Amino acid sequence: MKIVRTIAEMRAAVAGLRHQGRSLGLVPTMGALHDGHISLVRAAKTACDAVAVTLFVNPTQFAPNEDFSKYPRTFEADCRLLEAEKVDLLFAPDTAEMYPDGATTWVSVEQIEDRLDGVSRPGHFRGVSTVVADLFHIVAPDKAFFGQKDAAQVAILRRMVRDLHFNLELIVCPIVREPDGLAMSSRNRYLSAGDRRHALVLSRALRAVEAQVQAGRTDAAPLIETGLRILAEEPSVRVDYFRIVDPDTLEDRPHVRDGALVAVAAFVGPARLIDNLLISAL
Repeated sequence: MKIVRTIAEMRAAVAGLRHQGRSLGLVPTMGALHDGHISLVRAAKTACDAVAVTLFVNPTQFAPNEDFSKYPRTFEADCRLLEAEKVDLLFAPDTAEMYPDGATTWVSVEQIEDRLDGVSRPGHFRGVSTVVADLFHIVAPDKAFFGQKDAAQVAILRRMVRDLHFNLELIVCPIVREPDGLAMSSRNRYLSAGDRRHALVLSRALRAVEAQVQAGRTDAAPLIETGLRILAEEPSVRVDYFRIVDPDTLEDRPHVRDGALVAVAAFVGPARLIDNLLISAL
């Protein structure tokens, strides 16, 4: 695995792969890798001749009161995991490389970026879309791989790829869960043993809604009530949102008959966790 730190080096390395006629898959990450990330790497290896992973803790997607300084940074361990997967390139720039002095350009996906997580994390998705657009520009992959756990991010990036005519395919891979149902997340590292037990209520609430849908209930309001009732079983968990929305626009859906995204975000101990469930059209 070749580790590169600058944009010029990355472009040269990608040009070398292109000269060999190899297709390229990109897996953007902020590091602190877990099996969810590795599932994206494996999907990329299956679909493409070569795989590039980016590791950059992007400061512009963190609000001043969020956990940028505390976000887990495990570079050496991440490298060992990626080497074991035989990743071809790891792009690990610093902030100055990605945001040159005086940078003032943003990519904003209006309306969608102000829904779900965008309500409680204003500016978050502008930071995400800006850095991902930059990575797409630098790496120019054939396919880019993201996880379904970040469903709102997926909706925004799909729209960005469409609107800005990026010449790539965005591939969304299923959520990877712990055996007890907890969605894998780098922020799970923040959780104490007690916090982790409490965090299971997120997936439990989603499963309860799924069971009601399978029983024939399709109206969103009572389904949301079910989810909130389950979440209330853990008083220490503070709910940010529990919504049923269109998976492409993130607008509220009155029912799930045409398919929907059931999404939850909550604060558990020091961590803000997200999870979701995709319901197919009935």
